[in-house]
Amino acid sequence: MTSAIRQIPLDTAVHHHAHDFHQIVIGLRGQAEFEIEGLGGSISALSGCIVPANHVHYYAGTGDNHQLILDLPDNALSLTGHQHELVRLFDAPRFFDLDAPLERYLEFVVSELAQLSQQGRLSALQQERLATTLLGSLHARLTQEPAARGRHLDLAALDRFIDRHLGTNLRVADLAAEACLSEAHFNARFREQTGLSPWQYVLRRRLDTSERLLHESRLPLSEIAALTGFATQSAFSRAFRRTFGHPPSRVRSRPDQTLTTRATS
Repeated sequence: MTSAIRQIPLDTAVHHHAHDFHQIVIGLRGQAEFEIEGLGGSISALSGCIVPANHVHYYAGTGDNHQLILDLPDNALSLTGHQHELVRLFDAPRFFDLDAPLERYLEFVVSELAQLSQQGRLSALQQERLATTLLGSLHARLTQEPAARGRHLDLAALDRFIDRHLGTNLRVADLAAEACLSEAHFNARFREQTGLSPWQYVLRRRLDTSERLLHESRLPLSEIAALTGFATQSAFSRAFRRTFGHPPSRVRSRPDQTLTTRATS
């Protein structure tokens, strides 16, 4: 599979799925809502989100909306060879805004796609080239953020807030508001202080709580998934296996087992 760039509106009904390729969604018009394995956010014109492969995501458009979508398999030219570092963009889901230079490049991409399509000359290689430049620009901005400055975040207070809302659709905006910071400042300061993205941190607390519930209760897996903020039992099992190396059902079959090994991300 090669990279593919397409422009579509999103249905206003809520849908969900996971796929074995990475995806970037950028708003061109209107608004859309996304929840990517517990991380929720909105996309409007000139903002977007990163959906790593095999991550369950819920999505719905709002009214008249239009999105630019990049589908990127692991072996895409834009993610291999000299561009192999760009795959770091997909270490975790995240939401982002385009700055002025990227806005101008997005306009070029949309115009180029329309012109080449009309001429019948839109090849897979040309889509890869357009995707590579966009990915490289995003990588430079999102993986090399300036060091955060200012007071330290009160992680204990944030932990209490996360635990109180663990079963809900927690958004980065909610955590930023709790810390009295903008999303951009919160994201930068959180990474500087913890070494993790907010999504990675929340996911870790979801899994730690689910592990405790598996040991201390006889709740069914579906209820533990709901209590810890996973949209479905399958999403919970997939995240649990990815982190601990085996499914949550093994904990139930071997209740004395201590989970001390986490898979590296």
